[in-house]
Amino acid sequence: MKEVPMRYVKANQTGIVLFVLLTFLFKQPWLLAALWVIQLTGLLSEGRLNLFVNIAKQLLKNKGEETQAVELQRFNNTLAVLFLTLALISFGLGWQIVGYAFTAMLFLAASAALLGFCIGCTIYFWVKQIRAGRFRRT
Repeated sequence: MKEVPMRYVKANQTGIVLFVLLTFLFKQPWLLAALWVIQLTGLLSEGRLNLFVNIAKQLLKNKGEETQAVELQRFNNTLAVLFLTLALISFGLGWQIVGYAFTAMLFLAASAALLGFCIGCTIYFWVKQIRAGRFRRT
């Protein structure tokens, strides 16, 4: 199974948190469009063209030993792109509160991941359980 160094995963999460904080601080939703481009580019290039990962590669010479499965990283990145897309559509429609709500959800998920709890990983596990027929309502 292919793996991604956690330092690069954390760099991406840190970039997301910083961009979202700047969006809230300056009340400039267009910053989310830049973040959307960074995340979508990273998703489509399997991380090779992700700006935050490339900065981390330059600054952090040692990759570290902890890793995350590429499949899980791709799933989490897809969730980030989804939330950013929904936020941008909401802002485009003039639904400021909804746009900021989606942005806040992304911020909370990325912040929680930086602190050690991966919400996307939990969702990924549930999806896998449902697909395998192991999740049943009683």
